[in-house]
Amino acid sequence: MGSIWELDFYSRPILDENQKKVWEVLICESPQSVNDDWKNLFRYAQYCPSTEVNSVWLRNAIQTAVTQAGTAPMRIRFFRRQMNNMITKACNDAGIAVQPSRRILVLHQWLQERMETVYPNEPGFQGGTNPSVRLDAPLPQRLPDALESEKWGFVTLAASDFTDMPDWEIGFAEGFPLSLTGISPETKIPGILLFSARALPVAAWMSGLELAYLRFDPGQGGQMLLETGATESWILASVRNPQLLTQAQNFETAKQAANGVHFLGIQDNPESEAFTGFWLLQEVQLP
Repeated sequence: MGSIWELDFYSRPILDENQKKVWEVLICESPQSVNDDWKNLFRYAQYCPSTEVNSVWLRNAIQTAVTQAGTAPMRIRFFRRQMNNMITKACNDAGIAVQPSRRILVLHQWLQERMETVYPNEPGFQGGTNPSVRLDAPLPQRLPDALESEKWGFVTLAASDFTDMPDWEIGFAEGFPLSLTGISPETKIPGILLFSARALPVAAWMSGLELAYLRFDPGQGGQMLLETGATESWILASVRNPQLLTQAQNFETAKQAANGVHFLGIQDNPESEAFTGFWLLQEVQLP
């Protein structure tokens, strides 16, 4: 499998000599395994004058990053929906597949780090927030009937249990180093397991959705939602049973205690030791 990159192209809280916002492209490699050395994954940063903000400049920056990395990625993830047209065109012109995604965990941390330690030291830095334009998200969708699971349940694993994840028997999977999140090996990681006789097609379908995170929405009688892509949301299950309602609330509490880390697994049945799909997830607050 080839590498996956995460990309952000947006204005920063820095003004140039003409009092115009300085833009910047950040590109970094996504970890795909719990054992990846995320601190040494590829990174590329370049400022862009406000007068040159266009898909041509961005394409050239991407091509420069490819040259430095020595190889092009399999695809590029980006999360800013308001930059969709420009980023998509630049990636397409560079011959690289592109996909809206909220699974940009290294990029999220890198942005936070630069907001704290890099931009304040630049001439023209403007304190305060550097907000992005927030767009309304569509209402959650129902899963296709053929992909609904027969059973599902909440489970918990210790963070240390994921050290062996590369050795598990899994069909479709993606993980990331838990050291990226700052949690301890003893931290309890909540998750959901789905059980289905059609586990393989369910896992295959989900693997193409750019899974972001799971969340419990107490509205509409209670729903477990699967957030995917840049904006999509799917109703994974309805939570109306009082016991399940308590478990769903406990899931959210445990997720917050684990710095947003949780997981989703798919199996043929509860007795199976193999997974047709398993994804380590983290909910982060994007700018």
